[in-house]
Amino acid sequence: MKKTLVLCFLLLLPAGLYAGSPPPTTQSGSLDWSVLTTWKMATKPLAFVQTLDNRRVYVLGADSKVHIFSSANGRELGAIPVDKAVTAIDIAPRGERLYLLNPKDKTFTSIAVDFTVHIDVTGSPFLGNAKAPVTLVLFSDFQCPYCHKLQPLLHQVLQRNPNTVKIVFKNLPLPMHKMAQPAALAALAAQAQGKFWPMHDALFALDKLSPETINGAAQKIGLDMEQFKKDLGSQKIREKLTKDLIDADRAEVHGTPTLFVNGRLVRNRSFQAVQLMINHALAQVKKGATN
Repeated sequence: MKKTLVLCFLLLLPAGLYAGSPPPTTQSGSLDWSVLTTWKMATKPLAFVQTLDNRRVYVLGADSKVHIFSSANGRELGAIPVDKAVTAIDIAPRGERLYLLNPKDKTFTSIAVDFTVHIDVTGSPFLGNAKAPVTLVLFSDFQCPYCHKLQPLLHQVLQRNPNTVKIVFKNLPLPMHKMAQPAALAALAAQAQGKFWPMHDALFALDKLSPETINGAAQKIGLDMEQFKKDLGSQKIREKLTKDLIDADRAEVHGTPTLFVNGRLVRNRSFQAVQLMINHALAQVKKGATN
């Protein structure tokens, strides 16, 4: 769908995107409007589309490229070369597909778009080889039934790739799950005693999460309960959870379970699809080592 681009467009951006006082508001009759952000481009813009979550803008430029920008600050994230006859673009809701119309060649083209994100895993609990070349990062919620069902896949991945993959756990307790945050804090408190994974398994084995069942799980795996309760209320443990939440936001993760393989989002959570991504990541690592 072709759109005329005016680079003071992002009227649908989240209200919290700017800091300080709200921008000046202009009134025309019953209409109030304000410019939220503007940035300049190095090429003439011809058309644009925006992701459904308003995080990215895709701009077709006169230089025969589709430039991808962060809506938050106008930073260019990359550019995809296209035929000079392309006149219109569109995208899938999250920008994972780019669609091109070329009237000259009478063609429609669909392009898969992916981003590699950096996720800080320092201090996060993991399974597997600490020096593995491939890192699978999991954002999970102990009250999420789909997260529980993902466990067999993770075990299968480790069994197939014992030396080349490590699985890193990151907490993302969702707001609608009232006991998810207490469970996450409990798991991190157990990590302080070197028992994150036994607590992880015990929490997912519970039929219902409550303060009583969480304490019961801690006792069952043999934690020092006095130390556990002390750690549970400590600022250090809360900061570890906050870091996971910040890392999730930076990686644009808003649901669970969410997986990344060396920074690339896993869209198909079948074992075959994940293994293909692991194989590709290994090939990229080997290619980088030889260059």
